[in-house]
Amino acid sequence: MNTIQKCLLFCCIIWANASFAQPQGKVIEEQTVKSSILKRNVKYTIYLPADYETANRSYPIVYLLHGYTDDNTGWLQFGEINRYADKAIAEGTIPPMVIVMPNADSSWYINSYDGKEKYEDFFIKEFMPQIEKIYRIKADKKYRGVAGLSMGGYGTLIYTIKYPQLFAAGAALSAAVFPDDQMVGMPDENWDRVFAQLYGHGLKGKDRLNKAWQANSVLSMVQDKTTEQLNTVRYWIDCGDDDFLTKGNCLLHIALMEKKVPHEFRVRDGAHTWTYWRTGITDALQFIGDSFRQK
Repeated sequence: MNTIQKCLLFCCIIWANASFAQPQGKVIEEQTVKSSILKRNVKYTIYLPADYETANRSYPIVYLLHGYTDDNTGWLQFGEINRYADKAIAEGTIPPMVIVMPNADSSWYINSYDGKEKYEDFFIKEFMPQIEKIYRIKADKKYRGVAGLSMGGYGTLIYTIKYPQLFAAGAALSAAVFPDDQMVGMPDENWDRVFAQLYGHGLKGKDRLNKAWQANSVLSMVQDKTTEQLNTVRYWIDCGDDDFLTKGNCLLHIALMEKKVPHEFRVRDGAHTWTYWRTGITDALQFIGDSFRQK
């Protein structure tokens, strides 16, 4: 092989590698918004699609919620959301979208019974409007989705059921949906550690099924909504067959079926693990992304 042939071969290799290189989106791991409702700054992580810096356009948005004991970096660090989003966008599986991951601590994304923590008010009244003003977002229901895992799956259902006018679709992975009997029979230690701050301290047995709980019980809210109200949002529910939350998710599936609400329900092999959520997030985003596209 002469020098010219070697140069041509080298150029072909470089061109091929460039052709198949996958565009990468931009990740900002830590940003903050100032909240007057919470009286503190709240961190968030954001993923911007590869063409965000160069395209003269606005984008649909997905709010991606973390689980209990995690923070805004969970979906980035453990879920590798940027890698999965880059690949799905490059392959056309999902449309280019902005993905925002707020920190919610252990708030469960709702307002506490005593008003000391009003995360739900913050998210709806402050966080979403600020984010959609800072970034080039299509601030409209049909271009807005929400997804999350475990506590974040619960938050996803809370927001889509309570505020259907704001979201086109919600994708809940291993959502923390608890039937009444599980709350009643929960060991006091678990209640005091996880739920007392939300619904009331020192509650035992059926006293836990108070007004605060009923107002934020996914299964109760579904029963209280009409089919027409529930039908304004597209729902994706995905929970592993070995997950401790399987019962609640199955009951949610049944409740939606009885209400004749179209939805997607998945039970895959797996447990309450990042392996399960990493292998499910692309399908969840594809489901939401289909809501952003014209048929």
